[in-house]
Amino acid sequence: STAGAFAAILAGGSVVIWGHPELGGSYIAAQDQPRNVQQVCSTHFAFAATLADGSVVPWGHPGHGGDTTTVCDQLRDVQQLHATRCAFAAILTDGNLVTWGDPQNGGDSSR
Repeated sequence: STAGAFAAILAGGSVVIWGHPELGGSYIAAQDQPRNVQQVCSTHFAFAATLADGSVVPWGHPGHGGDTTTVCDQLRDVQQLHATRCAFAAILTDGNLVTWGDPQNGGDSSR
């Protein structure tokens, strides 16, 4: 859950979400609804789901991890997903780490 929304993985691998739209309680568009979800993590205002193909689908507040634009080309073969209040970290099968979200709260692993 975020500060104002919930997400639950259903038996078929889809996700149902509810709550405040600006806190992760809605998707950007219906076609963005993730399928074959393996895991859902949350920051204070965003969610990220790992899919069976090893990709990640984010939604929610962009500054809290709801936008992977800067790292989307790196988010392949994700094995684990972790979160702080404001950022996400993905561990890939090759052992590399990819982070995004608020840089001062874990979203920049180059620091």
